[in-house]
Amino acid sequence: MAKSLLIISRQAPWSGPSAREALDIVLAGGAFDLPIGLLFLDDGVFQLAAKQDAKALQQKDLSANLQALPMFGVEDLFVCADSAAERGLDPSALALEEAQVLAAAEITALIDRYDQVITL
Repeated sequence: MAKSLLIISRQAPWSGPSAREALDIVLAGGAFDLPIGLLFLDDGVFQLAAKQDAKALQQKDLSANLQALPMFGVEDLFVCADSAAERGLDPSALALEEAQVLAAAEITALIDRYDQVITL
C-alpha cells in the first residue's frame, strides 16, 4: 500500500512559486491514486480567497488548479480556521467549499494521520 502524503501549503499565491508547486505535487499525487491531503495554513489560506486578479500581479491564476483537485481524486482538503480568521477571511466563503475547516488544535492530529508531510 502506498504511503499517505500531506502537503501543507503556507505561502500566498503571489509570494513566489511555492503555492503553485504545492498544487502541482497534489495534482500529480492524485493522478497516481496516492493517498494525499492538502492543508492550507498561514498565508496559504490566501490561495482560497475569492476574486483574485492574478494578472495584475503578473502571476498565474491558481483557481483552475484548485477546482481540478476533486477531478484528480483529491478529496482530503483542509483549511486552518485560525489562519483564515487572522487574515480576515471567512472560511465559509473560500474557493474550496468542500475543504474541511480545522481549528489549530486539530491540525496536530491531522498531521499524525499521514505517513509523510511536505511543507511548502
